[in-house]
Amino acid sequence: MLYFSTRDKQKTFSFEEVFLNALASDGGLYIPTSIPKFSKEKIESMKHLTFQEMSYEIFNVFVGNAFSSNELKEIINKSYAVFRNKKIIDLKLIDNISCVELFHGPTLAFKDIAMQVLGNMYEHLLNKSKNKMNLITATSGDTGAAAIDALKSKKYLNVFVLHPENKVSETQRRLMTSILDKNVYNVAIKGTFDDCQHLVKEMFNDQKFRSSIQMSGVNSINWARIVAQIVYYFFIYLKQEGMKKKMVVSVPTGNFGDIYAGYVAKQMGLPIEKLIIASNHNNLLEKCLSTGLYQPSKVNPSVSPSMDIQVASNFERILFEICNQDESRVVELMNDLKIKKEFQLNKSEISKLQENFLACSVSEEETLETIKNIYQEYNSVIDPHSAIGFKALKKMDNFIESCSYFCFETAHPCKFPDAIVNAIGKEPPMPDFVKKILSKEEKFIVLENKIEILKNYIQKEINNNSSCQ
Repeated sequence: MLYFSTRDKQKTFSFEEVFLNALASDGGLYIPTSIPKFSKEKIESMKHLTFQEMSYEIFNVFVGNAFSSNELKEIINKSYAVFRNKKIIDLKLIDNISCVELFHGPTLAFKDIAMQVLGNMYEHLLNKSKNKMNLITATSGDTGAAAIDALKSKKYLNVFVLHPENKVSETQRRLMTSILDKNVYNVAIKGTFDDCQHLVKEMFNDQKFRSSIQMSGVNSINWARIVAQIVYYFFIYLKQEGMKKKMVVSVPTGNFGDIYAGYVAKQMGLPIEKLIIASNHNNLLEKCLSTGLYQPSKVNPSVSPSMDIQVASNFERILFEICNQDESRVVELMNDLKIKKEFQLNKSEISKLQENFLACSVSEEETLETIKNIYQEYNSVIDPHSAIGFKALKKMDNFIESCSYFCFETAHPCKFPDAIVNAIGKEPPMPDFVKKILSKEEKFIVLENKIEILKNYIQKEINNNSSCQ
């Protein structure tokens, strides 16, 4: 399996190179030169596999020679041994919609499903090479906690996590900042998630700085994240009754990684009819889907902070596809975004986008009302991001018998107690380990939204920690 950048198809890379580099040196995102296809027979043969076994089948077609068969199985089994549900993910039926619980990992968010695998992959490869690496990621709340849990105390690794100051929930923040391991660095940036993400991209694009610190990333720009997320699309399809039905999946969407994984799953052979881009009032992608205009604006804070995003990094991967894999067109669009602060898709590109995706935004009032209604009718508490996915699916209002409907529950409701109290009048159930975290010592630093200040801080900390220079 070989990969190239969305901005240059001439150079190819191995999975190991793609994994360790995270972002291409030209600023593009890595994708396979061709997406592997599974026959109906192959998919059917996976029906009785465990989540771990299915993960192996999916990863095995993407990793090339990076790991032996036994090494890959060991990494996967080790990664999912820390989950609180032996099935890894679970499904529950609410109003004829299969709600997919993706939050049974160590930090109670879907990000754990991919991040635990990435952490163990890094450990395996770096233990072999004895190379040292510094992982830098931006987070709107959940990615950071998942990355820290997966990478804490790993040899040959430092992890720097940037989160927007006062724009994540207290539980989200403490799941990050209560980890005191010496290789973990939490940075609160005075700005938004988009600001954090921009800082990370600036560092990636500074080739001198990037190479000097041996920088990599674990945001969903890292292709391995996408592969891990492909797995649960196959898993839920194969575990449903009436497997021959086509799938409609509603995905609470921020950085476009989770839903892009669904697109890849479809290309691999899953009968996915539509993928619903569910957003809050920061509905950049909904507007783009209808008009073709991608025009980031000011982020408006919400009760669903992980979706308070205006620049969806993974969207470039789908742009590459709808532009017929014309890298020059992708470069043109990305340059327009950089210079004009927007870009415009043509009619053909809009049409191709609409072939696979629908989009729906959900208001604050609708989000809270959905949480309330589900609690009252089904005695089940869902977090605000999951509520947006559920409501978006209901708003589509075109349910047909030949399709099965799924909605991703991306986080445990305890991570957003204020929203839950606002919706149902009481706090959500709080796991004991989270209660303990809320009273633990925190370790983080607050920095201005300035690239040189951040780079100086990172360089200083790496120099002070000689184990990861």
